[in-house]
Amino acid sequence: MDILIVEDEQEIAQLIQLSLEKEGFSCRISRDGTSALRMFQEQAPDLIILDLMIPGLDGLEVCARIRQKPGAKDPYILMLTAKSEEIDRVIGLSTGADDYMVKPFSPRELVARVRALLRRSLRQGGQNQVYRTQNFIVDLEQRTASRQKNSQESEILNLTTLEFNLLSTFVSNPGRVWNRSQLIDKLWGDNFFGDERVVDTHVARLRKKIEPDQTHPNFIKTVVGVGYKFEDAPVV
Repeated sequence: MDILIVEDEQEIAQLIQLSLEKEGFSCRISRDGTSALRMFQEQAPDLIILDLMIPGLDGLEVCARIRQKPGAKDPYILMLTAKSEEIDRVIGLSTGADDYMVKPFSPRELVARVRALLRRSLRQGGQNQVYRTQNFIVDLEQRTASRQKNSQESEILNLTTLEFNLLSTFVSNPGRVWNRSQLIDKLWGDNFFGDERVVDTHVARLRKKIEPDQTHPNFIKTVVGVGYKFEDAPVV
C-alpha cells in the first residue's frame, strides 16, 4: 500500500514515515500543498495523511482539489491538525476527508486508523454482484454506479470510494433503515475512531450527486431520530 504523507514539520513527517514503514507500508513525503498535488497526479496513493496547516495550498484546499478530480484510484484521506476546535473537524470532513486526528497523536493510534481506513476497501472485496433498482445499477466488481435518466438513457455517477460504498450499501438493501452506528460498522469497520456525524456529511455529498432535488430527496430519506433509508423499487 502506497501512502503519501503531506507534512511540513520534518520530525513529524519522519515519525509518521518510520511508524508506517515498520508496518510494511510504502511512504512518500511532501512538504507543501503544491508538491502534494503534483505527487498525487504523478502516482495516486492508496491513502493520504494530510496536515491542515501546510505552506502554499492548505490541507483543506488540497483535499477539495483531490475530491474534485477523482481518478482510477480515489485515495482515503486522514487529516492532521494541531487545532482541536470542533468547527475545524467539521470543515475537514465536509471537504472530503475520511478521518481526522488532532496533534499531538500516538503513532500506534495513527497506524491503527490507517489500517482501519484501508480495510474499508478490503471489506468490499470478494464480491461479484450487480445490484439493480428502478433508478440505479451498482456493479461491485467493476466498481461502477449509474443512474437511469429516462427509459432509454443512463448516466455514470462520478463517486468517490466512500460514496460508492455508501450507495452500494443503500441499493443492496432498499427500504432498510440504517442508524449511524450501523453505517459506520458497514463502511468503516470496528476500528472507526471519528465522529458519528461524518455519516451525515457523506450522505449529504452523495445526495448532491444522485438526487434531482437534494432539499427534497427522492431516494435517501432521513428517518427522524434514527438515521437513513434508501427508497427505490428493486429489480429482480
